[in-house]
Order: sequence, then C-alpha cells, then structure tokens
Amino acid sequence: MSLVENIAYQQCTRCIMDTTDVEIVFDEKGQCNHCTTYFEDAKFYVYHGKETDEALARLVAKIKEDGKNSEYDCMVGVSGGVDSTYVAYLSKQLGLRVLAFHFDNGWNSELAVKNVENIVKKLDFDYQTWVVDWDEFKDIQLSFLKSSVANAETPSDQAFLAATYHLCNKYKIKYLLSGSNFATEGILPKSWGYNAKDVKHLKAIHRIFGKVPFKTYPLLGFYREFYYTYVKKIKMVRLLNYVPYVKEDAMKVIQNELGWVYYGGKHYESVFTRFFQAYYLPKKFNYDKRLAHLSTLICSGQITRDQALEEMKKDIYPPELLEQDKEYVMKKLGLDKVEFEKILNAPAKSYKDYPNDEKKLKFIYRVYNKLRGR
Repeated sequence: MSLVENIAYQQCTRCIMDTTDVEIVFDEKGQCNHCTTYFEDAKFYVYHGKETDEALARLVAKIKEDGKNSEYDCMVGVSGGVDSTYVAYLSKQLGLRVLAFHFDNGWNSELAVKNVENIVKKLDFDYQTWVVDWDEFKDIQLSFLKSSVANAETPSDQAFLAATYHLCNKYKIKYLLSGSNFATEGILPKSWGYNAKDVKHLKAIHRIFGKVPFKTYPLLGFYREFYYTYVKKIKMVRLLNYVPYVKEDAMKVIQNELGWVYYGGKHYESVFTRFFQAYYLPKKFNYDKRLAHLSTLICSGQITRDQALEEMKKDIYPPELLEQDKEYVMKKLGLDKVEFEKILNAPAKSYKDYPNDEKKLKFIYRVYNKLRGR
C-alpha cells in the first residue's frame, strides 16, 4: 500500500506535479507550490546572461588561484550520466586541471562504464575510482529495502558524498564541481525522500536489519562535513547553474565531442537506480519521479506541458527490461524470489518510523546555510 493518503486527485495547471505528493499546495489558479517556488528561486540559480558570465569568470579565476599550489584545481565526479559528463566537458573548456572521480557501488551499467572510460580518455583527465566493499554495501542496501522506506538510495548517496570529500582532502583539492543543477533538478518533493546525510537514521536502519558491521563503508555526517567545508575549506560548486543549461543541447554536445551514449532515463546509468525509480518507488509508494523531472523542464522552458503529459503516457519500464532488471537485482542482492517479493510487497513506511536526527539537522543546516550566505 502507498503512503499517499485518500485525497481528491489534482494536478498542477502549470507544471504536472500532482497529489501523489501529499504535501502539495495549489493556489486559486490551480498552480502548485513547486513551480511557484521554482520561479521565485530561479533568479538566484539559473543563467542570467552577462551577469552570470562575469560571475563564472570570477569563479574560475578563484578556482585556479586557490589550486596553484596543488596538482589539481578541482575534482569532478563522473557517473556516465548527462549532467556530470557535461560538467567534465565544460571544466576542460574552462582550462581547469581536473581530477575525475567515479564512485563504484557495484551497480554501474556496462554503458555507464564505457561512457566514463571514454570521457576520461578523450578529456585526458587523471582518474580515481572509489570501489565500495560489496559485502558491506549490499548489507546496508538490503537493510534499507527491508525497512520499506522510500529513501532506499541513502546508502549510495551517503557513501558518495563521504568518498568525494575524503578524496578532495587527500589530494588537497578545494573545489568539487557537481552535476547537480537547478535548471533540470529544481523540483523534487521533500515528502518523496529524506536527508541522506542523517547518519543516525542510516545506522539505525542498519542496526535493525543488517548483519555485516561497518568497516570500510564511508560515512559523512554533519560534523565531518563541517570539518571538510570550514576547516579544510572544500567547496561544492554547481557549475551548470552558471551556464545556459539545456539538457537536450548538452546531450548533443557530449555525443558529438565525447562519443557519449544515452542510457534511457534520468540517473538510469545505474541498474539499481533505474529499478528503484522506475519500479520500487511507483509500485510501493506511488511516486513517479518523472513528474518532478518533467515539471522542472517545463519551468525551465525546455519542454511544454503538453510534451510532458505525452511523455508520461509512455511505459515507465519496458516489460522486457523490467524482468531483466528484477532478475539481476534479485541475484546480485542474494535473494530468492520469495524473499524479493516479500520485500517489494511489504507495507510502505516513512523514515519517521525509524530513529533519525531530522529536527537537529534542520536547525544545524539552517544556521550552517546562513553562515554560508544561503
């Protein structure tokens, strides 16, 4: 059963977000809080011509100045996806000395691996891979699936952030160039997930459902993040917020310049993420992330609402690929069919059903963001 309450269905008249987000609010025109907030925030986070060009020039000069005594100016995480690939491409065009970094949690598709290898080779970047201990990681991932929470990608998100900061610190790199961006990711309901940085929450779920103790799994948490950002002065930069980022145009560039190959959907470069977003979330929680992704593209003027509605009519998961992925996920996680179906059909739960530091973290990050001028 989904966590979505029995409320009258409504869909935004401007974007396509709907009442599958139980916290959505509509105004008298039928327009929702998500697209309204997007347009309010856009003046801070999207490209505005000459003003943004000048800001980018100052940023690049600062990155180069701060990196002059190090081997690299910045680090770029590359997943094989559109956003990170385009960031890697832009960083080369900007003349930055880049260390490329790939986080391998064991779920990379073959296409993603080929994309990463091709990107690094063509851009002539030095390259580091962080490979997780599979037994540890599998146990944490299974713990989250058994807990029946929507935020089942937390083990990957937490480890990626921790590994990223660790490597920046190791190589004395002050800037991490991230592929996350406002133009294509500005809308995502908070009710559909939870803060991946909550270490108390992660440890609690692992303690209840896990069996393999942490030994090498990288943890971040607020205090370590504070150390990296305030003591070591490592900054995360969302480079795509400084350029006129249109996803379709970016895809053409990286296809032509880097031989990049499309993998079929947002974050589908990972087999588990594809399964999680296209099957687990819709089946168990009635959350279809295409609504948020397409709504963001509507707001950024990259597609029309009618085009988004047509896209939503397509199969979220082609049947043959679904069966192939289900079999692969089940086998890789060491589950038989009965165990797997039991996990998939268990009642949905909220992160609030497990110990967490939500109130504490909300206060801490509110103060933290004020200190950073956000």
